[in-house]
Amino acid sequence: MAPQNPHSLSSLPGPPPPEVPNTRLSLPSPHVLLVTLDRPAALNAIPAAQHPAMAALWAWYDAQPQLRCAVLTGSDGDERDGGGSRRRRSAFCAGADLREWDAAHRAAERPGEVGKEEEEAAAARYRARWAGEGFGGLSNRAGKKPVIAAVNGLCYGGGMEMVVNCDLVVADGVRARFGLPEVARGVVAVAGALPRLVRTVGRQRAAEMALLGRIGYTAEQMREWGVVNFVVGEGLAVAEAIRLAEEIAGNSPDAVIASREG
Repeated sequence: MAPQNPHSLSSLPGPPPPEVPNTRLSLPSPHVLLVTLDRPAALNAIPAAQHPAMAALWAWYDAQPQLRCAVLTGSDGDERDGGGSRRRRSAFCAGADLREWDAAHRAAERPGEVGKEEEEAAAARYRARWAGEGFGGLSNRAGKKPVIAAVNGLCYGGGMEMVVNCDLVVADGVRARFGLPEVARGVVAVAGALPRLVRTVGRQRAAEMALLGRIGYTAEQMREWGVVNFVVGEGLAVAEAIRLAEEIAGNSPDAVIASREG
């Protein structure tokens, strides 16, 4: 029998991780879980069915005795420009799957008429997606163990809502861009970011992001505002986040959990 890879998920004791669509899991080191959102063609936007699966994943992570820190990032993809040349398109998470939302919203409307009850029902279904642990199972997560965000590219909407509830944030100084564009799309950032942003960046800056709906805030801006801990060179966010996770994993697990709880 071939020996087990010590950095393989199959080497972990207990039950295997739950299946999560559009997501890759790996162990870059024995005590660190790397979670990679893997839907690059959609800028790693998260569809409705993925949220409860991710909540189950974070619960599994908390219960897994060998894992001490997790890193969340997004996978990069390629796109063709007008001349047919391929270029790298980096995204952490562009938020909710708006095509899915639009389809559900249209299905709730009667032909030729937007009914008030249908509007309210569609809005309720939208909010229900973030019930419990929130967007990506993370934006309202309390949990036990730390999660580090490695923001490798675009981080909008629900992606931003996850980031502001992470313990540490590492951002690519070239590719990372942040924003809460919900109001420009006719929706609201209801997954937990707004009260946390007020506490982190102050009321006026939080209002700027939430009410103007702008995108394109840089990693340096977010570091100055207190959202981002570390800004790194192009393509280095994941490696730095893993290094920090290994540093955390080298500390007392019980002390880390107790310190995180405050």
